Amino acid sequence: MRNLKRAAELDPRNVATLGGLSATYYFLRDYEQLRNVLDRIQALDPANLSPPLFRAWISVYERADTRPVHAAIEKILADDPARAENVLKETRFWLAWSERDFADAERALAMLTENGNRFEIRGPEVSISRTCGEGLIARARGDLAGAKAAFIAARPEQEKRVREDPNHVGALCVLGLIDAGLGRKDQALQDGRQAVERLPVAKNALDGPNVLYLFAIICAWTGERDLAIEQLQTLVRIPAAAGTTYGELRLDAWWDPLRGDLRFEKIVEEAKKPVALK
Repeated sequence: MRNLKRAAELDPRNVATLGGLSATYYFLRDYEQLRNVLDRIQALDPANLSPPLFRAWISVYERADTRPVHAAIEKILADDPARAENVLKETRFWLAWSERDFADAERALAMLTENGNRFEIRGPEVSISRTCGEGLIARARGDLAGAKAAFIAARPEQEKRVREDPNHVGALCVLGLIDAGLGRKDQALQDGRQAVERLPVAKNALDGPNVLYLFAIICAWTGERDLAIEQLQTLVRIPAAAGTTYGELRLDAWWDPLRGDLRFEKIVEEAKKPVALK
């Protein structure tokens, strides 16, 4: 952090350095500083659509308030409709997911996965096919039969990806999610544990937390509440872009199996605070 701050002081117009600084403040849940840096980036690069979108999402992370994201989308559509559609695909999916507008989430998923593309749901390591995404959405809306059918259809392709590249930790995580969605508890937990062992947080501070996050979801989906809580207790206390902001924990359907558990509610409250650096 000290080095990034110093670099930004020495070269205050370097957008790449400011981008790294903004990511670090996001990891730390220091939203006041994050807003300041995003404003600096926007002033230096007014045509960049990412800073205003990122700034709008801070309200989701900080307060579980999605209204600023809608306002940012409307402004981008009005100001630059030619570029907006491509830029907004992912935003539309996660906004719909946060608001549990699953019909809109399905439409966004279809755009994100057209021509056989995969959708990165948790950094570059973890991507899903359209069929897998349909299973996630069906499960979130409570359509367990639809989720099962989608996961059954998605599993052969995902299993093939793992078989062809056994070291691809993200592919193993997604296979674990699919197995959890199919009720294959032991296999799902095994997939998740193997992924965490291959890419622990101590080894990779950027992608490791994402793997641990997905393992927590697998644990929650398979009824292993204690294990899910244990992973989240770790995640909420480390700098990470791992979906453990207050708003994401409060809104995301991933965590519905844990709602009402006082330990989970305590984690949600803890996520309101910045990460304390040791």
